[in-house]
Amino acid sequence: MARTIAARTISAKPSPTKALAVKTRQANMANTAPIGAGWRDLEPSLAEVGRKYPAFPPMVLLKTDVQRRGVAYTPEALAHVNPAKHMTTIRSNYYDSAGAQPVSLTLRDGTSLYLEGFLEDGHREPYVVDHDGRRAFLTDRGEALEEVEYWEKPAFYDKFTRSGKPMWQIVSARPQRYTIHPKQFCDFWKFKGQGCKFCAMDANFRKNRKEPLLSVDDVVETVAEALKEPGASQSLFFTGGSLLGGKDPFGRGQGDPLGAELELYLGLLKALGQFFGNGKFPSQLISTAFDERGLRRLWEETGLMSYTADLEVLDEKLFGWICPGKAKLIGYRGWKERLVAAADIFGRGNVNTGLVGGVELAKPKGFATEDEALEATLSEAASLIKHGVWVVSCVWRVLGGSVFFGQKTPSLDYYARLSLGLDGLRRAANIPADLDNYRRCGNHPDTDLARV
Repeated sequence: MARTIAARTISAKPSPTKALAVKTRQANMANTAPIGAGWRDLEPSLAEVGRKYPAFPPMVLLKTDVQRRGVAYTPEALAHVNPAKHMTTIRSNYYDSAGAQPVSLTLRDGTSLYLEGFLEDGHREPYVVDHDGRRAFLTDRGEALEEVEYWEKPAFYDKFTRSGKPMWQIVSARPQRYTIHPKQFCDFWKFKGQGCKFCAMDANFRKNRKEPLLSVDDVVETVAEALKEPGASQSLFFTGGSLLGGKDPFGRGQGDPLGAELELYLGLLKALGQFFGNGKFPSQLISTAFDERGLRRLWEETGLMSYTADLEVLDEKLFGWICPGKAKLIGYRGWKERLVAAADIFGRGNVNTGLVGGVELAKPKGFATEDEALEATLSEAASLIKHGVWVVSCVWRVLGGSVFFGQKTPSLDYYARLSLGLDGLRRAANIPADLDNYRRCGNHPDTDLARV
């Protein structure tokens, strides 16, 4: 049933419009392109897209647009951030953050706005978070659209490991899960022109200069504390940059695969198995695509339950252009074959691949129109789903430090159609979304539709 997002006006000083101008100048993405004049007249609005797709839940549609455009905060909104209660620090693949700004937001129905500090896309004004003294609201041009809450901080964030590391730098929390980023650098960036063009991992590493690998002991100690937390965290999640070292790192030769990345995750998963009786436990790994021998080791030697290897874009030519390192090492077809092998090992519905939704329209080699991009993407997604590998999409954020910095992301209408298309394919194949749904992840608009 279609529902209209009610608009309210917040009277706060300075006004959201004034605060928007201030926050735009203070945005954390240096050299951001000027906001495009008249962009609202060139693409369908949130309300128009909502009317066009009445079955699309309004909260999820708003979430999609917020992730597309980003957020800024008024002084009033920041004044109500309590570092003792709210999350203002996070460690991820793309950046470390420690400040007065909330890490992310939650809508009043529980929908997560996974923002990771993202303020704006450079082409459209961001939404503005304002506060009326009692509640925080997402606003657009001064009108309050929906109430939001700042993510709450778990108790272990204020603790330190025996080695002296802040635990928030070892395990990142979100409402659904605990995330472990064992490496904040991708080895593809060591080779000129081989990193994925949408990725800002290299820029983050050079800026923060963190240790490239987490200590297994620090991870075990921090997870032990995290598991004491009351609440609804559903799983442990592992991801990081590709590691290219070791003997036969991704199974291109003969014998037992002994790549550095595989051994890293085997070691972490085995060490954490002690908390779950050394059996299977709710967990997901996003990694470079391992061959069948490596995948079997993960399944047979650890408690890992689900597996993801992100193709990023569903087109062989664009994969070669956007992800040159992945294309050179394994190849688009080889990557797909490994995903299918993973589905045979982990089971139907327990393997998927992620897309940076919208990057297929990047200039100058991307698809010329949104219609062409959607048709090609859904066709390729159907070919994977046929083999038990389903597809999820996140909203492309044009991050500072990435090769694609300065590009313009697609319209909200495109993201609505992409989400509906991927959700429809998954439902038609009768594949559950448990691996990456709103309870386990919260970052994918298409799997948010599994709530409906």
